[in-house]
Amino acid sequence: MELWGRMLWPLLSGPGRRGGIRGWAFSSWQPHPPLAGLSSATELVNHWTRVFEKKGVPEARESSEYIVAHVLGAKTFQSLRPALRTQHLTSQQLQYIQELSSRRLQRMPVQYILGEWDFQGLSLKMVPPVFIPRPETEELVEWVLEEVAQRSHAVGSPGSPLILEVGCGSGAISLSLLSQLPQSRVIAVDKGEAAISLTRENAQRLWLQDRIWIIHLDVTSEGSWTHLPWGPVDLVVSNPPYVFHQDMEQLAPEIHRSIFLEVDPRHPELVSSWLQSQPELYLNLVAVRKDFCGRPRFLHIRRSGP
Repeated sequence: MELWGRMLWPLLSGPGRRGGIRGWAFSSWQPHPPLAGLSSATELVNHWTRVFEKKGVPEARESSEYIVAHVLGAKTFQSLRPALRTQHLTSQQLQYIQELSSRRLQRMPVQYILGEWDFQGLSLKMVPPVFIPRPETEELVEWVLEEVAQRSHAVGSPGSPLILEVGCGSGAISLSLLSQLPQSRVIAVDKGEAAISLTRENAQRLWLQDRIWIIHLDVTSEGSWTHLPWGPVDLVVSNPPYVFHQDMEQLAPEIHRSIFLEVDPRHPELVSSWLQSQPELYLNLVAVRKDFCGRPRFLHIRRSGP
């Protein structure tokens, strides 16, 4: 397992990850009395959409809809019954919407404001500074599930892989795989204590704690992989920071079985060229998949030799 640490060093030591919010803070703000003349959910959504747009807040309408729906106990504004959209809100509800919207005005991500977010049908707790999973990452999970299903069909037995996730964050990937692969087990590692705590809490919320081993581990530390349980894994999945071409010279010459990665759309061609120039590694880029925006986002790398 020590080889994994050396191989994943360049993946985890990059300057940052797209779409993630590593550190976030907002200045103090003063609450104000509920807005006069606005009493229904629809009126509040329209008002805060205009305010967000004026202040340059991204996804203005989506932000206001999520906030209002959350205060009314729903996941989305569209899921509210028509009657709830037009009925008068209480003064407490109006005040709460104003408080949450004030945080959004200071660019706090909606996921942190709400304190939870759905990923692959799972409701996960979200707290800063742990990365917020992106919609594209759900496609990575779906690809892994497809691969496991094909492998299971080939050998005539249900999928029960041992999966290693490097950089588990909120636990979104690990817990999604566990929930859809009832006989699987996961080792989830992260060097951030906040991430480990959040993954553990989300696992308990979803009653999946018995099949996941959550380890506080900096895989870039020498010898760190010698402490992992359960022996060799069947596949590795990770949504790591950027992979720089010049850093890939540090890849170790051996890996076990299968790796699934989410990368920057510019990287698949670079990774493919580099692997072809290093035949002694016995690593092949066997597939590249595009995300829902049509950008090459996911890689499947497989070992093909000793």
